[in-house]
Amino acid sequence: QVQLVESGGGLVQAGGSLRLSCAASGSIFSINGMGWYRQAPGKQRELVAGITGGGSTNYADSVKGRFTISRDNAKNTVYLQMNSLKPEDTAVYYCNAVVITTTPRVFYDSWGQGTQVTVSS
Repeated sequence: QVQLVESGGGLVQAGGSLRLSCAASGSIFSINGMGWYRQAPGKQRELVAGITGGGSTNYADSVKGRFTISRDNAKNTVYLQMNSLKPEDTAVYYCNAVVITTTPRVFYDSWGQGTQVTVSS
């Protein structure tokens, strides 16, 4: 019904940068909040950054000042610019979107398949 496709993960050295993208498609009437989560081995999934439909943002304390979330509503796409990466940022990053579907007109919590980010020291 709704698909989220992520791209942009990979291997980078500490101090480097990556940009993640997540495009939503399918039976979309509108998209409310969008966000990025991550899960490191042996740890729980945690919120990295979120952005509302109006553009308000919030970040985990561990990434404030280094990561920037943005969205292009015309493309149903959310981005995560990650700068000054650290080894502790290594995780699988997941995109999330709260979508209002066309038919039926309901809220749908959609997740991407995840993209690996590895930061070497």
